[in-house]
Amino acid sequence: MTQYFKELDSVINLKSFNEPLLETTYLDFVKSKGVEYPIVGLTLGCADKTAPTLGIFAGVHGLERIGTHVCLSFLQGVLTRLQWDKEFRKTFENYRIISIPLVNPGGMANFSRCNPEGVDLMRNAPLDGNAASYNIISGHRLGAWLPWYRGPIDKDLQLESRVLLEFVKSEMFQSSVSVALDIHSGFGMKDRLWFPYAKDQSDFPFKKQVYAIKELLDRTYPHHIYTIEPQHLSYLINGDLWDYSFMQFMENRKPGQIYIPWTLEIGSWIWIKKDPTQIFSALGLFNPKKGHRYRRTMRRHLLLLDFLAQIVKNGEAWATTNVGGL
Repeated sequence: MTQYFKELDSVINLKSFNEPLLETTYLDFVKSKGVEYPIVGLTLGCADKTAPTLGIFAGVHGLERIGTHVCLSFLQGVLTRLQWDKEFRKTFENYRIISIPLVNPGGMANFSRCNPEGVDLMRNAPLDGNAASYNIISGHRLGAWLPWYRGPIDKDLQLESRVLLEFVKSEMFQSSVSVALDIHSGFGMKDRLWFPYAKDQSDFPFKKQVYAIKELLDRTYPHHIYTIEPQHLSYLINGDLWDYSFMQFMENRKPGQIYIPWTLEIGSWIWIKKDPTQIFSALGLFNPKKGHRYRRTMRRHLLLLDFLAQIVKNGEAWATTNVGGL
């Protein structure tokens, strides 16, 4: 039996735009309590997988609905603009957007951070950090009765994790220049843009490119709201999916290829500070409840997504930054 809810319906309904550049695929189905939920993958633009590619992902944690909403808002805007902007349409002749707007539909349907197996997908990759300062928040194997559970050590990746990694590998790893953005909420007072690594304090191989992008963002939008930093400055994680994805990319990377996975961590604690009653709701810890705060959140990150789209299409402005032998 299949059963949908608002966010999943909105993902599926993107195909109602009847846009010939858009392809919608059910990548797999998650089963929970006798119900099946599809994981939907989207590709928009040219068919050439070597073309510059922007990947947008959300809903890895089922309680963080706002990330899926931001992702959908951007995609809906792009699809609407394609209906009337001929020059905009031309840019997709040599450019692609790919997306899984809701990675963990079972978790979102069940009002759970984890997937239906009780696993925190963002700590599920077979990748251990090497720092001594890890704690339970970094990912553990004690059991699903505690948050941040990585899953049993003798089991394969969870279905959702496997689908995400395979989709990224298939749709991004052949690209000359690719940038991924995974949207989360639930940490801190500020909106942060994180780049690898989360596993330890090693330097990211494309660090110079990252800071070239930061410089362009600072110069183009000098009043932007983001703190840009490696994730390990905030906290360390075992099993980070994007660290693992990047390691997979580097194993098969061709000379000149660039792949940068970013995480947008929307600072949800500011909503709790302004409305402490949100702490009594599981959704309130991760999502704005007041209508005006929701609308502000939906507006403020579209500028970032549009900037990343332009960055991908204009790789010569930053991707050719010299990085040792890379």
